Amino acid sequence: MMILGKLIGGVLGWFMGGPLLALLGLVVGHLFDKGYNQIQAEGSPERRREIEQTFFETVFRLLGHLAKADGRVSESEIKQTEAYMNEMGLTPEHRQQAIALFKEGVATEFDPDAQVARFREVCGRRANLVRMLLIYLVNIALADGELDEQEVQVLRQIALGLGLSSAMFEQLLRMIQAQNSFSGQQRYQGGASGPSARDRLRQAYDALGVSPEASDAEVKKAYRKLMSEYHPDKLIGQGVPEDMIKEATERSQEIRTAYDLIKEERARA
Repeated sequence: MMILGKLIGGVLGWFMGGPLLALLGLVVGHLFDKGYNQIQAEGSPERRREIEQTFFETVFRLLGHLAKADGRVSESEIKQTEAYMNEMGLTPEHRQQAIALFKEGVATEFDPDAQVARFREVCGRRANLVRMLLIYLVNIALADGELDEQEVQVLRQIALGLGLSSAMFEQLLRMIQAQNSFSGQQRYQGGASGPSARDRLRQAYDALGVSPEASDAEVKKAYRKLMSEYHPDKLIGQGVPEDMIKEATERSQEIRTAYDLIKEERARA
């Protein structure tokens, strides 16, 4: 327990102004110690394990909840979820846990609001984890090539519970869909036909979350920000389990492809 702040604050206060300033120094020192102790706890192995476990549990329970958004979980949705687990590269142990958690999320008694509240309590200060959670959920909803209204409503409710506004959710949804279109495999988009060159350029701007009217500096800034947010080492450090980091690596490649397209088009203009 850190008490150095209280000691220094109290002693300095006493010498500078007697008992009253000593008391004030103790209060200020206490606030310093509290903040320092919290920072230390955030970096502890126990805290990291708690964050990793909460992230993992929330992802797969909410995947199950999302899968039954239309009232039932179809065989195709189960297969899509299993394929997604394979795509993530889960260890055999994590895969078994993921299946059990998915089934819990499908259960009628599952409370998604309580799960979201738990996630926000443990991980909510880490914006990158909030974003990665929503990416996993949106991608599984897109596994059949489209988002139906029930799925969008469930996703929006989860996003609101995580502290996002409706506008922030809509922008993130557009960004994820646009980024997916720059995957070499056109992942999670079903059998959709390829977009025109004009539409693909629009998707590139959506993937970076910027307007076509943005300056070169603004586009570059958005690109660098996204690449930093999806950097695997950064996400692992914040609590994403290592065997779930493949999604972030692929996301970075999609963002880079979108940025390269914008640069090429602007160079020709």
